[in-house]
Amino acid sequence: MNTLNKTLALIALASSSAAFAATDFDTLDVDGNGALSQQEASMGGITSTTFAELDTDQNGELSKEEFSKA
Repeated sequence: MNTLNKTLALIALASSSAAFAATDFDTLDVDGNGALSQQEASMGGITSTTFAELDTDQNGELSKEEFSKA
């Protein structure tokens, strides 16, 4: 039974990772302006701390290039 539980946990983890990986810049860019606001980025699981680290030009938005480093 222990092996079955481990297998099911691994399947659940893999499927949730695949769903997160499917979230791309264009999907998160809801307003289509070519940049992600902090609110849009948070929908992709990016915390405010990570957002600040990725926002290298400190303009309050993530460009596609900045987002690709996530």
